[in-house]
Amino acid sequence: MDRLDAMRIFVRVAEMGSFSAVAQQLDVARSVVTRQVAGLEAHLGTKLIARSTRRLSLTSAGATYLEQCREILNLVEAAEGGLTDEGQAPRGHIRLTLPFSFGIRQLMPLFCDFMEANPQVALELDFNDRRANLIEGGYDLAIRVSGRLDPGDVARKIGGSRGVIAAAPDYLRRRGRPRHPRELAGHECFGYLLAPRSSWSFVIDGEVQSFPVGGRLEANNGDALLDAAVRGLGITRAPTFIVEQAVRAGWLEILLPEFPLPELGIHAVFPGNRYVPHRVRALVDFLATRIGQRPTWDEIAPVAMGKGRRPGAAVRSRRP
Repeated sequence: MDRLDAMRIFVRVAEMGSFSAVAQQLDVARSVVTRQVAGLEAHLGTKLIARSTRRLSLTSAGATYLEQCREILNLVEAAEGGLTDEGQAPRGHIRLTLPFSFGIRQLMPLFCDFMEANPQVALELDFNDRRANLIEGGYDLAIRVSGRLDPGDVARKIGGSRGVIAAAPDYLRRRGRPRHPRELAGHECFGYLLAPRSSWSFVIDGEVQSFPVGGRLEANNGDALLDAAVRGLGITRAPTFIVEQAVRAGWLEILLPEFPLPELGIHAVFPGNRYVPHRVRALVDFLATRIGQRPTWDEIAPVAMGKGRRPGAAVRSRRP
């Protein structure tokens, strides 16, 4: 039995709570996983995992051993990584989870550039707007666009994103244009299922203030809400990378620009306090550099908002 391999498998089983899930993740038979853990228990002379028909749970010895294994494996990875990474090109497999719209629209071209520059790196991309558990999912990295991180997140901010609210000219002709956030209560405001839905926040006189909103449509994807807004069904709140093209084309108009939304951070989130491999650090450095080179919304906005043009004039109200 290779003790380090057995420790790695034990840690995964403890984190995922399933022999089968670990076997599937490693692409091995379940018996291989159970045999490694059983061999470790035999070597230590104590039970690490209490098995039942419904779930697995750590014994008190197993909980203590788990933390010690994590420390040992981190030290081994850091020691080996420091030697093998020095002067070498990134190599290996990176599994990451990222938001669907931001990933497709903004990050996919950057991933392609990174892979062209680093032919020994393989990427596995899981596009999902929900916040995945990095350890249970076996992810090396998550990209999250959010105004806040969860307690305990180990993360690096690699950029920022501005949000706006927008509606189609047809909708504004029918329902009127809100002049203050408090007037949104009388409008059809779309709800994003993964964020607070009963109110929207704005920065007013340097302070964040929230105002009640409501509407008939909710979804867990910004592009779905964008389509509904372009068709004139209501007002959407979205990051600029989702609405920018529609605003430039005149399908949507920015509302309440004098009341900005709080900025969203673009974060690279890592799984706990584990050692971050060279290949993952290289990808995050690359993304931070490239995202930082993009024009800000302040540079785009005068064009996107049709500077010098009467709102709603000489534009198409919806996509063909």
